[in-house]
Amino acid sequence: MKRFRPYLHYLRAVRSPLAGALLCALFYGVASGFGLPYMCSNVFPRFFPGEQFDPTHPPTTSDLLLTALAIPLVFVVRGVAGYLNSYLIQLCGVRVLEALRLDFFRKLQVLPLSFLQQQTTGDLISRGLSDTNQLQNTLTTVANDLMKQPATLVCAVGYLALKAYMEKGVVLVLVCLALVPLCVFPIRYVGRKLIKRAAQIQRHLGSVTERFSENLGAAREVRAFGLEAREVGRFGEVTRALITWQMKAVKYAQALTPAIEIISAFGISLTLVYAHNVGVPLNAFLGIIVALYASYDPIKKLGAVTSELKRGTASLDRLEVILDAPVGIADPVEPVAVGRLRGAVGFQHVSFAYRADTPVLRDVTVNIPAGTVCALVGPTGAGKTTFANLVPRFYEATAGAVTIDGVDVRAMRLADLRRNIALVSQEAVLFHDTILNNILLGRQDATRAEVESAARDAFAHDFITAFPQGYDTIVGERGASLSGGQRQRVALARAFLRNAPLLILDEATSALDSESEKFIQAALKKLMAGRTVLIIAHRFSTIRDASMILVFEQGAIVASGPHAEVYATSRLYKSLYDLQGVAG
Repeated sequence: MKRFRPYLHYLRAVRSPLAGALLCALFYGVASGFGLPYMCSNVFPRFFPGEQFDPTHPPTTSDLLLTALAIPLVFVVRGVAGYLNSYLIQLCGVRVLEALRLDFFRKLQVLPLSFLQQQTTGDLISRGLSDTNQLQNTLTTVANDLMKQPATLVCAVGYLALKAYMEKGVVLVLVCLALVPLCVFPIRYVGRKLIKRAAQIQRHLGSVTERFSENLGAAREVRAFGLEAREVGRFGEVTRALITWQMKAVKYAQALTPAIEIISAFGISLTLVYAHNVGVPLNAFLGIIVALYASYDPIKKLGAVTSELKRGTASLDRLEVILDAPVGIADPVEPVAVGRLRGAVGFQHVSFAYRADTPVLRDVTVNIPAGTVCALVGPTGAGKTTFANLVPRFYEATAGAVTIDGVDVRAMRLADLRRNIALVSQEAVLFHDTILNNILLGRQDATRAEVESAARDAFAHDFITAFPQGYDTIVGERGASLSGGQRQRVALARAFLRNAPLLILDEATSALDSESEKFIQAALKKLMAGRTVLIIAHRFSTIRDASMILVFEQGAIVASGPHAEVYATSRLYKSLYDLQGVAG
């Protein structure tokens, strides 16, 4: 339980229904552990010949009816209490699940991109869905059974000890309870086995989710290359591996109940022989046997709780990879207040590495004046994208400082910093929402008129209004209902609406047809006017408007200046430019 103690705070928000559930569990325990043995020992004998049946003064019909009412009374209390307990516990469970998933999702929003890029999407989804679900089951099961089962056990053992002592003394009590401690051994053994199996199951669930996600994201390529059978085979491999580990867990979890029942049977058998030898009356023996069985049943269920704890521990280990991961990039304790920045970008001896032994940027120093259109050029992996990503603090510089208008970006609130930056990616990312709401992401308090003005600037208004629902058209998942050029123009409208002084363009026209590129180039020319622009250039035709070019090679800036100067002085830039000129 110590492992879960830090997470019990999730139960605070549901303390009222939880208290009701625990109270119902107590009633259930009393009715099961004490009520059922009492009924067998004191109600049934009144209807049949025996010590409590006097044939000369048989009970009246009304007496029998009143006595018989004890049977439904016990089961009504037991049934209603059990139902309310289960319902309230499930209510607590779904609320705990909601809070836990929100915390997990909230943490994902603030973790550095470098951390997320080291994880697979499917595994993160599996942690956020199946692992949180498992932890919810564990928390609610523990909260339920750690009250209900001990209450049943205490009441049953109490009745058993009292009745046995009243009949034949302490020796009968010890005989009845002799095998109870043996139940601990299978519980401990199964628990050790399950924690390993549960961790493997959760990891393989992540692999299954990842395979699903990867396949759906590449649906067109799968069909184009005839990979359907290959994908089914690959998916079958991960599902078979998952089934293997699931069945290993089932093997141990399902062995626990019969193991405890077998031990219980030996205990009942031993009690039966001893009770016969010492002459325990039948009515007393019935109560003892029912109480003995009632004491073994909660032990069996507490064993299941132990198994559940092991599964929860495995899920918690996986969740804590995210929940306990250092945020790394956060607001400073005393941020520098900034309004609208001018956009002068400075790098002072900046280095960055995803891993300590593999630097991506090496001692970069450069100043980009406000209003400069700066193209970042170089071979793949030279550090261009990383350089641009350090400006909005998507990554944190390993050494040195990145400044805007002379203020270290680490000294600003993230919201203030990023409000001054607009980003247009190579692949426009749209959410499954309306066109209006996708543009509003640029500035969520903008009016409808401002949205339409931004769309006109991006040459998007005409095609948007051609849709039957206009700006209220749902774009589909990742903008699937729009063409590539339309998606890019919606993304540009978002940047126009943001009206930020600093603009980062990641080759916004590289995957477009000539007609779409013409519209977007015109929109970009208008968007870049008066702003500091960082263009991550993959095609040199897009840098003709750049007033400054930075040439990257192996994480260092090896040349800088306007095109003519860099072309004349940098062999790398000249070779790259000429190569694309020949190709184009």
